Amino acid sequence: MLENITDFYETFVFYYASAMIFSYLVLATFSSINLMRYKSYNSDQDDEVLMKSPLTPGISVVAPAYNEEKTIIVNVSSLMTLEYPLFEVIIVNDGSKDKTLEKLISEFDLVEVDFLYIEKIKTKPFKRVFKSTNPKYSILTVVDKENGGTKADASNAGINASVFPYYLSTDVDCVLNRQTLLKMIKPFLNSKKRVVGVGSTLRMLNGCEVKDGVVTRVSPPKRLIPCFQELEYIRAYLLGKMGWSFINSVPNISGGLGLFDKEIAIKAGGYSGDSHAEDMDMATKLARYMMNNNMDYKLVYIPVSCCWTEGPDNIQVLNRQRTRWASGLAQIFRVYRNVLFNRKYKRLGLIAFPYTFIFEFLAPIIEGVGILFFIYLILINKVNWDMAFIILLYSYTFAIFITTLVVIQDHIVFKHYKKVSEVVRLILMGFLEPILYHPLIVFFALKGYFNFYIGKELKWGTMTRKGVSS
Repeated sequence: MLENITDFYETFVFYYASAMIFSYLVLATFSSINLMRYKSYNSDQDDEVLMKSPLTPGISVVAPAYNEEKTIIVNVSSLMTLEYPLFEVIIVNDGSKDKTLEKLISEFDLVEVDFLYIEKIKTKPFKRVFKSTNPKYSILTVVDKENGGTKADASNAGINASVFPYYLSTDVDCVLNRQTLLKMIKPFLNSKKRVVGVGSTLRMLNGCEVKDGVVTRVSPPKRLIPCFQELEYIRAYLLGKMGWSFINSVPNISGGLGLFDKEIAIKAGGYSGDSHAEDMDMATKLARYMMNNNMDYKLVYIPVSCCWTEGPDNIQVLNRQRTRWASGLAQIFRVYRNVLFNRKYKRLGLIAFPYTFIFEFLAPIIEGVGILFFIYLILINKVNWDMAFIILLYSYTFAIFITTLVVIQDHIVFKHYKKVSEVVRLILMGFLEPILYHPLIVFFALKGYFNFYIGKELKWGTMTRKGVSS
């Protein structure tokens, strides 16, 4: 009996890993084609036309904030310096318990004003709106509301207060490229199909030089955990999401940076107020709404790095972040279980959702069970060491190969790092990532699933910021 179970386990792991590797290769191919397409139609000349045209659509930049006193001033100042002819910045103070609101009031000369706040999307109670008495900050609006426990609820309040037809969802700990809005609005204007959402590449702010809210020098993080995250982000965006965008099957648009069609977002119901995976929640809602109403649509990713975010730099903060992400993913598959393998939802139900479920949601569970079973086989001296070595070498070698490939492609196309030694250091970190970082991610994912299924309450805003300096 045990021998049959062992044979099944070895065969299953081998074919599961092979299927995952094959999917990565397919996505890498799609991503490369999509990258070349993007480079062919994107130009600085387009930016000049958008800046001068009276027809350029307005954009509302929505950034929820909860206990962000260390970074709020420099990052709000950064948001207000974006290069775009018509935009507003809406900061949603989601019941912060620190001095976030007081600092905003003092720095930007804010006063409470009468404001026509229409609750198009239901949120936790709205309190008041602040505007600046200083004309220099006329584009800034601060919404104060009761804490809703999620970024999703705060984002809905920002959408309710917005006045323009598109809204950019971001975080106040992010530093944006000044041309972010110019780059991200183009897919909406260039596509024959209605584009309902656009995402862009995020990178780690840790290690970068920042001056007056602008990244002036991009460098890989010096600390181990943020450096591993930089590798993770480059793979996820340049390989994964650009590949999904090629076949119009984007499963999620990052909560750190996403531009959306506000009309469709509101009609789709906005963010689910209790969602801890608002990025996948919104993408799923948009796609479902368009398909339920028989309308062609696109969810798009562009490869330009428009956003730098401060990532966890220690295991404790990484634990809180990834546990919450995993709980959010489990929540998504409970809420949208009728989408999975549902032909009615076409690519979403038959490609994007199944892939995410099998290779992202189930992967930590399969790895965790596999590790326990492997330990059991060691204890009873029944390990097939030849097969175990083959599977380990197979997976490890491919992980290094795909990481190296993406890092080199990123450097050739975008040249973010000034020194070749920085690129080499990132590649070398790829040799350590499967050994040091990946087991932590698996453990935190399993912990997140466990917390979700036992009904443990989650809160957003537990990310500890160090802030950035010039």
